[in-house]
Amino acid sequence: MSAFKTIDTLDVAGKRVFVRADLNVPMKDGVVTNTTRIDRTVATLKELSEKGGRVIVTSHLGRPKGEKNPEFTMKPVAEALGKAMGQDIPFATDCVGNDAKAVIDTLGDGDICMLENLRYYAGEEKNDPAFVDQLADLADVYVNDAFSTAHRAHASTEGLARKLPAAAGRLMQAELEALSNALESPARPVAAVVGGAKISTKLEVLGTLASKVDVLIIGGGMANTFLNAKGVNVGKSLCEHEMAETAREMLVAAEKAGCTVMLPVDGVVAKEFAANAANQVVDINDIPEDSMVLDAGPKTVAELSAKLKECKTIVWNGPLGAFEITPFDKATVALAQEAAEMTKAGTLLSVAGGGDTVAALEHAGVKETFSYVSTAGGAFLEWLEGKDLPGVEVVRA
Repeated sequence: MSAFKTIDTLDVAGKRVFVRADLNVPMKDGVVTNTTRIDRTVATLKELSEKGGRVIVTSHLGRPKGEKNPEFTMKPVAEALGKAMGQDIPFATDCVGNDAKAVIDTLGDGDICMLENLRYYAGEEKNDPAFVDQLADLADVYVNDAFSTAHRAHASTEGLARKLPAAAGRLMQAELEALSNALESPARPVAAVVGGAKISTKLEVLGTLASKVDVLIIGGGMANTFLNAKGVNVGKSLCEHEMAETAREMLVAAEKAGCTVMLPVDGVVAKEFAANAANQVVDINDIPEDSMVLDAGPKTVAELSAKLKECKTIVWNGPLGAFEITPFDKATVALAQEAAEMTKAGTLLSVAGGGDTVAALEHAGVKETFSYVSTAGGAFLEWLEGKDLPGVEVVRA
């Protein structure tokens, strides 16, 4: 990831610049309810505009399944982008053909427009060459500012970059640099936090990280599967009993790679999965038969915090417990705040990503303090798995 083209390599003055953004934002009653993704791509759009580019903003929204469905129109997004940019953003009622060209042809140097939903056409997700040609007909250069869609070889994320001079936008550049610094050339020791319900959904992530990091902290429901594999009776806790042998093999592989795996030594248990359910802290070997572990306990948090103080880099994906219901959010919040304090002090590079992770860090009040928080879900996970991402490969230098 360390060698990729940025918009510094493009001459955009007077040229039509096709910008693939990720503006797949939450909507309610035709109004954008969260502008985070819009706000994060403003820097790229402003720079391209200031350099005299004729900027064409594109994105998908929802799942219209290759049909023109007004429920998924980008028009409200164009209005929200206009507010964020402080200027009028003309909107094209199509993303290809005469309607798109008519709006693009009105652009002067530095102007910005937005096209309709790319996924109104099945050719987008199929990376259909004919659809790629239709998109290429609209522009002179290509900028990808949507790392979160880079794991998909779609027409607007991969195919088009092979037709036009291509580069990463500033948001994508920031993402690639943060990820590269976290795992490709990190300051060591490196810790990784991996949480979530099941190890079966993160087998490749765990395997890759165990070979790359110095400390692997496992939390959430998947920690119970590893504890069970080590002979701990986890009571009624969420646990993939059938994955015990796989978990044991992972622990052996991590040890061979010199990676320290940290599991809970105590837990917060309850008889029901409910907010403010009656609960108690128990040693991990004393989980009652009729109870479930819903969070890591205070001794675990103390051990993890002490180990984190020795580290220079942390990669975080997934919570340590059922953070969405109190009081089972304490371990996630405590360790996230410890990482945030170290980041503020300049002793830790902290990179996090994934839907639950972003929500957990927001809940802990530290999302803005981490060095970098990726809003990409699937792309972030596939990067953790060590996979090549099609949308990144096409902007390599």
